[in-house]
Order: sequence, then C-alpha cells, then structure tokens
Amino acid sequence: MRTFIYVDGFNLYYGALKNTAYKWLDLNNLFHRILPSYNEIRKIKYFTARIKNRPNNPAQANRQTIYLRALAAYSPNIDFHFGHFLSHPMRMPLANPTRTQQYCDVIKTEEKGSDVNLAVHILNDAWLDNYDCAVLVTNDSDFAEALNLIRQYFSAKKIGLITPGGNHPSKELAQKCHFQRRIRQGALANSQLPFRIPNTSISKPEIW
Repeated sequence: MRTFIYVDGFNLYYGALKNTAYKWLDLNNLFHRILPSYNEIRKIKYFTARIKNRPNNPAQANRQTIYLRALAAYSPNIDFHFGHFLSHPMRMPLANPTRTQQYCDVIKTEEKGSDVNLAVHILNDAWLDNYDCAVLVTNDSDFAEALNLIRQYFSAKKIGLITPGGNHPSKELAQKCHFQRRIRQGALANSQLPFRIPNTSISKPEIW
C-alpha cells in the first residue's frame, strides 16, 4: 500500500521528544516500527520552521540545522517544508493583577505556515493520487477538516493517525481516521540515527 507520512514537526517535538535523549530521531526507522509491513513508505513530508537561538539556549538553531541535514543525508525519501516565525509586541493581562497593574507588554512569537502547508499537501497528494494511505503524525485537531475532505472525496484511501507521546488522540482526528497508533518511548529509543551519518561529516551534537 503506497503510504505517505505527514509529520507535524513541532507537535512531534513537544509531544514526544522534548526533555528526552531521543531527539536524534530516525523517522524512517520509527515509522517502519509503528506501521504494518504492508504500508510501503514512499514519502515522509516533514513540516517545521527554522527556529532561532534564545539567550538560555544559544545553540538550538544550530542543532536543528544539523539534525535536518542528517535526516536529508540519511533518508532521501524525506521532504522538508518550512513555515516561519513571527514576533511582535502584544499587551497581555497579568495572571496575578494588582490595583496598579493589570496588563504588561510582552513579545509574542508564533509559528506560521506549517499547519497550512501540511493540510494543503495532504489534500493535494490525494488529488494527484500519490498515495493509497496517508498517515498524519500529530495530535492537532486543526487538521480534522482536511481529513474530512479526503474521506468525503477519496473514500478508497486510508487515513492513519500517529499520536506523539502518551496522550489520547484528539477525538476530532480519531473520528476521521481508519486506524491510530502512538509513539512510545521504546520505539523512540530504538529508532535513533547513527552517531555519525555514513559518508558525511555530520554527527550528533555533543550536548542536546
């Protein structure tokens, strides 16, 4: 069964990888472990945005770049699609307001584009008949309508949901899917890239 996998990169990171030792993740290996053998993984589409360094984490952008380069070199069936970040000042209410101060000015950073990109690709690939099975890796219910359209117009195609972490899948997503799986710690531990990517100078960052 021709299978395309659509990865919500930030949902995967915050749902399954943050604060773990498994960020050097081999996506191909992971999904081959999770999905049955009849799912022939033709393409993995990874949707994310280029992050920026923070004062308390000055090397995070470089680590992301190294990881994306490692994935591209090790797994040629992975395509990358980038959104972007927007930062702007905003006045927000205080959690504990006082008589003299109820609001404060903050810098709000939002990731833009990745969700829209993913929804467009999963629908467009259905129109182009690029897959028999689409597998969505997220727990974000915003994608429910895209899945609903696939079910409505391409009833022969199968839709799978892989939920990052141990959280229960979104009901809105689960209702649109033919099957659900979860990403568990054991699968992450056994699905790591080689420390040094063969035939390259790319290696896992020492501190991550």
